[in-house]
Amino acid sequence: MADLQSLYQEAILDHYRKPRNYRKPEHSNRQADGFNPLCGDKLGIYLQIENGTIQDIGFAGSGCAISIASASMMTEILKGKTEAEAKIIYDNFILLMTHHSTAQSDPDDMGKLTVFSNVRDYPVRAKCATLAWHTLRAAIECVQETVSTE
Repeated sequence: MADLQSLYQEAILDHYRKPRNYRKPEHSNRQADGFNPLCGDKLGIYLQIENGTIQDIGFAGSGCAISIASASMMTEILKGKTEAEAKIIYDNFILLMTHHSTAQSDPDDMGKLTVFSNVRDYPVRAKCATLAWHTLRAAIECVQETVSTE
């Protein structure tokens, strides 16, 4: 079990140290901002959606290792997905972070995101992991207000 936790921690730290898609795509046409008042994490999510498909996705901002790693992994997984697929992955990730059973979501579909399953035991940290996801949902739905984890 310690080896598995070590592997999970390393994946999160890798995405924190070298975040993927940490940028605003040149042709983004949807965006949203998110804020976690408990720890001060602030993220912007930027999407280029054409014909219902996420052609490009990026993020910018500042936050803890969990917040940045979650945003980084999210962008990798969602590029090329349809809006409908993105919403399903969003729902499954939120379930992963809020329930102790993954029975409602297929762990194989979650891929690398399962590294966050241990975070759900720490509700304050789970808010860090879900910030990018709630902000993504707002960007897809064209919500103008800043998303808050509170």
